[in-house]
Amino acid sequence: MGLEQFLVLAMFASFMSLLLLGFPVAWSLAGVGFAFAVIGHVLVEYMAADLWFSWGGTIGVLDRRIYGIVANELMVALPLFIFMGIMLDRSGIAERLMNSLVRVLGGLRGGYAVTVVIVGVLLAASTGIVGASVVLLGMLSLGPMMRAQYNKSLAVGTACSVGTLGILVPPSIMLVLMADRMGTSDASVGRLFMAALVPGVMLGVMYIAFILIAAYLKKDLAPAPKDRQPLDARAFLQVFIAVLPPLGLILAVLGSIFTGFATTTEASAVGALGAMLLALFNRRLTLATLRHALYQTSRTTAFIFAIFIGATVFAAVLRGLGGDDVVRLALTGLPFSETGIVLTILLVVFLLGFFLDWVEITLIILPLVAPVVFSLGVDPLWFAMLFAICLQTSFLTPPVGFALFYIKGVCPPGITTRDIYLGVAPFVAIQLLGLLLVFFFAPLATWLPNEIYGGR
Repeated sequence: MGLEQFLVLAMFASFMSLLLLGFPVAWSLAGVGFAFAVIGHVLVEYMAADLWFSWGGTIGVLDRRIYGIVANELMVALPLFIFMGIMLDRSGIAERLMNSLVRVLGGLRGGYAVTVVIVGVLLAASTGIVGASVVLLGMLSLGPMMRAQYNKSLAVGTACSVGTLGILVPPSIMLVLMADRMGTSDASVGRLFMAALVPGVMLGVMYIAFILIAAYLKKDLAPAPKDRQPLDARAFLQVFIAVLPPLGLILAVLGSIFTGFATTTEASAVGALGAMLLALFNRRLTLATLRHALYQTSRTTAFIFAIFIGATVFAAVLRGLGGDDVVRLALTGLPFSETGIVLTILLVVFLLGFFLDWVEITLIILPLVAPVVFSLGVDPLWFAMLFAICLQTSFLTPPVGFALFYIKGVCPPGITTRDIYLGVAPFVAIQLLGLLLVFFFAPLATWLPNEIYGGR
């Protein structure tokens, strides 16, 4: 093993060790980067090591790189989309939608769980914030499903897993970050949003199919209520009225991007304003609500940008030590074709999802592997969707599956951590099945953006 390979592996090992010891991610990234910058400088300047490392070419240009991040117009969309999601969480739309759909679908076996999936998909397309979606779905659905004598694992697994669709279904802050990190016009934000639409909806349909089949095969898993109210035209009218506000916001945001009427940043402002108007219409827009939304938006944005800056330091030093070449040679040296290399990357990303959040994986791993994959002729949109679906599983895989922590905080008494793990397991399997479908049928990810924007 050469010196470059040793230093690159040592950087990753040091970062993982600090994470396991409980150090904050942003500080771990930046700290490891600076520490190995000093090591590289000492090795080159005082020990005549055979390295291409340059202090001026790495640490010396960090100020410009960091300024480039915070001055990037595309990054303005992040806090605006976050604000839109938090404001919608407070607008009362989800409660109205849940109550109206339960009256129509609640009489079916698994009807409550199917309602959660439908509401979750609409929330995903409206908010894009996993934490808000998981907590809201858990608060709205777990109590009624427990009273309807649903299986605890199915109830909590449905609410937890459906909430993670918010990171995939556009508008998604993950896709905004991925577009920035991939650095190619073939994977712009608009194209990624369109590419994620079919896989996101497909996963929702697969969730519904699993719930209905499981409820049919095992009668006590999700029993139909005995006191079902008769359906009438008023019930369907209530569903229609409840669906209109989130659907209108989705069309306003995504439609303005896809038609070219607005950029991603401008569309995020449209979404933020629309969310405020919906909250005002539902009489939920108070000073306290606005203060809470602004505070949570600031915290979440600061968290993301802190990791952004730490990842910039880490990546600059890693590249200065030859990390790009090490990763490229490691991938191209595998005894596989392009398909095998992509599968290897996805396997590594899936395993990293047990220990790292999607932000770290997107900011650290994606910029390293994307150029190698693109040089092999792999379609950027197809690879981006595979990467995104794989990242979605990181929310559900212990010990760092954040959706598991979110749902645990709102679970009724009697639901244990074991119930949560058992509940999400089949949905993780469904996500992996969806990943395989996109892998073997690339048009699921590429057809829609190519139809709208034209081919590569």
